[in-house]
This record gives sequence, structure tokens and C-alpha cells, in this order.
Amino acid sequence: MTTRPAANADLTALVRTMPFMSGLDIEILSGDKSGAVGRAPWAADRTTFGDVLHGGYLMALADSVGALVAVLNLPEGAGTSTIESKTNFFRPLTSGDVNLTATLVHGGKTTIVVQTDITNDAGKLVTRTTQTQAVLASF
Repeated sequence: MTTRPAANADLTALVRTMPFMSGLDIEILSGDKSGAVGRAPWAADRTTFGDVLHGGYLMALADSVGALVAVLNLPEGAGTSTIESKTNFFRPLTSGDVNLTATLVHGGKTTIVVQTDITNDAGKLVTRTTQTQAVLASF
């Protein structure tokens, strides 16, 4: 469960409020209410058979960057938690960077929906995750 930081907090400070993200080795390149862009390096200790990045790792990246966008869209004093997440896998990622683009789909009073695409260095779609975040008032 993540809460919205003070209005003057920058993206780096916001990421620090989500300790799990540091273990994923995500670099957030940009972000605002409309979306966020990030990347993470391929690493052998995150792979499964055939040097393919593990699907759970890719899903954790997408959930984390999507949550970042959700937090940026929270009303003052509210919190959020993922209530639904769906990932489609299109191709393996066996080298290079994991490139993440999270886009706000819906910013409502009770839910926020974010779509996060992961692409390889050639720009080809690896995964697409759609997640729904609950808006938890009076947090």
C-alpha cells in the first residue's frame, strides 16, 4: 500500500517511498500524472531457462512503475493498492534493457487504471500489463 507524498516531493523521493523498487534495479527516467518511463538492465540472476528474463520479474517491474503513476494521480491524503493486474507476454527478453512505459488509462475517484508496456532495445513489445489501483481515501 502506497500513499501520496507531499506535493513538493520529486520523483526520486517518491520512488524511495517504495523500497521494493530498489531491489528491482529500476531507473525512472521521467514521470507525471499522464505516465512514467523507466528502464532496468537485463541480468543473469533474473532469468529462467534460456537466459529469458523471468515473467515474475517483468510483472513486478510493470506493477511498480504502474503504481508510481497511480500515486501521482491520488488526491491529497489518499493511498492506493493494486486490486487487479493482467499481463500478456509476447516475446522473450534475453539481453539489453527492459524499457517501461506506463500510461494513465483512467483516473477516477475510486480506481485508477494504468497500462504498462515493456519493450526490448529494438522497440518490440515484450509485455503489456493493465492494472487497476484502488483509491483509498483518508489514508
